[in-house]
Amino acid sequence: MAPLRSLAATAALFGNVAQSAPFYKRAAVPALAQVIDLKSFNVLPSVPTAEEYNASSAPWVPLNFTSQGLLDKPFHVYDAEFLDILGPNPTFTVLAETSKDPIFHEAIVWYKPSDEAFFVQNAGNPDAGTGLNKSAAIYKISLQEAEAVKSTRNAVGKVTVTQTKSAPEIPNPNGATQYKGKLLFAAEGQGPKTAPGLFVMNPVEPYNTTVLLNNYFGRQFNSLNDLTIHPGNLDIYFTDPTYGESNNFRPAPGMQNQVYRYNDKTGLVTVAADGFAMPNGIAFSPGGKYAYITDTGIWRHGLELSNPSSIYRFNVMEDGTFENRKTFAFVDTNIPDGVHCDSKGNVYAGVGDGVHVWNPSGKLIGKIYTGRTAANFQFVGGGRMIIAGETQLYYATLAATGNLVESYL
Repeated sequence: MAPLRSLAATAALFGNVAQSAPFYKRAAVPALAQVIDLKSFNVLPSVPTAEEYNASSAPWVPLNFTSQGLLDKPFHVYDAEFLDILGPNPTFTVLAETSKDPIFHEAIVWYKPSDEAFFVQNAGNPDAGTGLNKSAAIYKISLQEAEAVKSTRNAVGKVTVTQTKSAPEIPNPNGATQYKGKLLFAAEGQGPKTAPGLFVMNPVEPYNTTVLLNNYFGRQFNSLNDLTIHPGNLDIYFTDPTYGESNNFRPAPGMQNQVYRYNDKTGLVTVAADGFAMPNGIAFSPGGKYAYITDTGIWRHGLELSNPSSIYRFNVMEDGTFENRKTFAFVDTNIPDGVHCDSKGNVYAGVGDGVHVWNPSGKLIGKIYTGRTAANFQFVGGGRMIIAGETQLYYATLAATGNLVESYL
């Protein structure tokens, strides 16, 4: 027979009766947030087939919700932990939009001295006319202008979107980060002769650029996608899938899809990880203990539903190598594209209906819902966040802060 426990011991193990109540009955939910009860759709009256509902479908609407209702309160709370990320008064604003040109795509990066956010157009999208004959453009906005309209849900027309012209032009930029007072872009390349590479751009006029790296021991990369810098060794890690070829502006790949590591001091390029269908976003946890890499193989040559749509986590060893690959998350809507961490180690990814948020253990705790693809996003100082939704640009403010390393700046 098990020994009897005191009431105090029982409470310590299981919590008080009040604590067993649903969290949303114990804590205040912000005005722009709503609780999504996971138990409410564990059993559905009819479950659609893969042909009826899959990664190419419109975002799923849970039972007892509407598409508009999900948009009206865009912070979706799946666990009480998300309330700490939101704080008491999160805001969400549509800053800008286009009719069809996807100029709000990826490479969101904060330039602290001018308090501006840079981002790039979609390369290879027919509505952009970019890729083989025209490079994707780089744009920027003032974050002071964004902050001034944060209390407005729709501020289209109140924030100026400015195109910058890199010189020489960066060929189809797609990922970006701060780098020694400038901006570092991962470029996909353009055609067979203009190789992909890492490009450094001066974030003020004349936006002059230099090439940091454009080959692996004389061989062209496929089409670089995203990049980040390790906070300890300061090496540059970047992903190299074949989306340039998939979007008809790069030739057939000359190497397998891999993740690379570049040491700017010695010039050495090494392979950090392989075994991906389409390695895409990459981020490090605070302190650099873990690396997170998204695999978007479900979209390669059209829709391939048996391929990954996942985030993988690696241990980063003292020498900067990766070990112990683990599936961190499989996303429920389209693909996990850009990935970033906040200062507490929570993991965020841009997916098919907005930004999903997991705690460091891989538990989905919330979503920032846009109702459309958010290829990328980024913390841009403090709790400010820019979200790129292809034809819409969003600004959110949260209690959480980004995983910013001052040495990058």
